[in-house]
Amino acid sequence: MMMILIVIMIVLALHSLVLPGASEGVRFYLVPDFNNMKDYGIGNVVFAAMSHAFFTLSVGIGSMEIFGSYLNKERSLLSESINVVLLDTFVALTAGFIIIPACFAYGVQPDAGPSLLFITLPNVFNHMAGGRIWGCAFFIFMSFAALSTIIAVFESIISFYIDLGGWTRSQAVKFNIILIIILSIPAVLGYNVLSGIQPIGANSTIMDLEDFLVSYNLLPLGSLMSVLFCTHNNGWGWNSFITEANTGLGMKFPVWIRFYMTYILPLIIVVIYLKGYYDTFAGQGTAVLTGWMIFALLLVGIIIYTAFAKSGKEINYDIKRKFQFKTWFHPRISRMRHRSWQCVEVPVYLRTIRGCGIYRHLSCISCYTRSPDYNM
Repeated sequence: MMMILIVIMIVLALHSLVLPGASEGVRFYLVPDFNNMKDYGIGNVVFAAMSHAFFTLSVGIGSMEIFGSYLNKERSLLSESINVVLLDTFVALTAGFIIIPACFAYGVQPDAGPSLLFITLPNVFNHMAGGRIWGCAFFIFMSFAALSTIIAVFESIISFYIDLGGWTRSQAVKFNIILIIILSIPAVLGYNVLSGIQPIGANSTIMDLEDFLVSYNLLPLGSLMSVLFCTHNNGWGWNSFITEANTGLGMKFPVWIRFYMTYILPLIIVVIYLKGYYDTFAGQGTAVLTGWMIFALLLVGIIIYTAFAKSGKEINYDIKRKFQFKTWFHPRISRMRHRSWQCVEVPVYLRTIRGCGIYRHLSCISCYTRSPDYNM
C-alpha cells in the first residue's frame, strides 16, 4: 500500500516538474534565501526545523520506542534509524516537488499551509492525462497513510493499558476508541461552534491549544526523558543502551558520542522547549510570559531531578506469566508467542528493550525475555 503511494507521488512529482513555470518553483524550493532567513531570524529558522523533526519522527511521544520494542535483534538500531530518516526525508522532498512547482504553475501561494494538499493537487490532476484516476488513487492511498499514522500513535496508548493495566488488546482498543472520539470533539468544533474559545491568547483556537500541548510540550519533554533515560543510571544507563543499540548487523552507535548525548543534546532540547514557550506567549505581556516561562522551567526541573536523584529501594517484580505479543499488524511478533522464554532480571525504565513487553517506571524488574538459544 505504502509503496503504491510512493510510486504515485514520484509520478506526480515528475509531472509537476514539466509544468510551465515549474523551474521558478524548483528554485524557490531548493535555493536558500539568506536575506529572508536573516529577516525572519536564523534562530527561528533552526527552531522551526528542529520542531518539525520532533513532529515528523514522533520521537517524543513513544511511537518510535513502541515500534522499536517490536524489532528483532538481526539489525542494529542505528541502521534502522537511518532507514527511517532517509525514507522520511525522501517522502518529504517528493511532496515538495509535487506541491511547490505546481503552485507557481497555477498561481497558488506556496505558503498556504496544509490546505495546499487540497488546492494545488486538484489543479495538477485536472491538467494531466488520466487525472481522475490518478487523483482518486492518490487520495485513497493518502487516507490509508493517514490511518497508519493514527495506528502508530494509538499503539503507544494501547501498549500502556496492556502493560500497566493488564488489559487485553481488544479491551484497550474498544475503550480508547470511545475515549479518543470524545476527546476529539473539541478539535472538530474548534472552528465553528467553539470558535469563540481562545485558550492560549487572542485569535487562538482549540486546535492551537492541542498543537501547543503536543508540539511544544509532549514532543520535546518526551525526547528529553528518553535521552536522560538512555544516558543515566537511574534509567537504563549508557552501557545497557549502547549494548542494545549495537546488537545485530549494520552500523554501530559510536561510543565517543556519549558526552554529546549526556550533556549537550539535553541542553539543546531544553533550549528548543523554552523557545517554544517564549514564541507562544511573548506577545501577551510580560506578566503572562513570565508565568508561563516559570511553569516551563518547573516541568524541566522535575524531569531533571527525576533523572539525577538517587533511586530509592529497588523493587523486584516477578512476572508470573509470559508476555504474549498479540499484535495484529506485525506477523513476526505474533509468531513469538509460542517460543521459549526465560525469566531474567533486567534494569528498565521505559519500554525500549526490544523483545521485552515492559513499560514500567521502576529501577529494577524481573521479566520474561528471549532465551539465548532462541532464534527469531
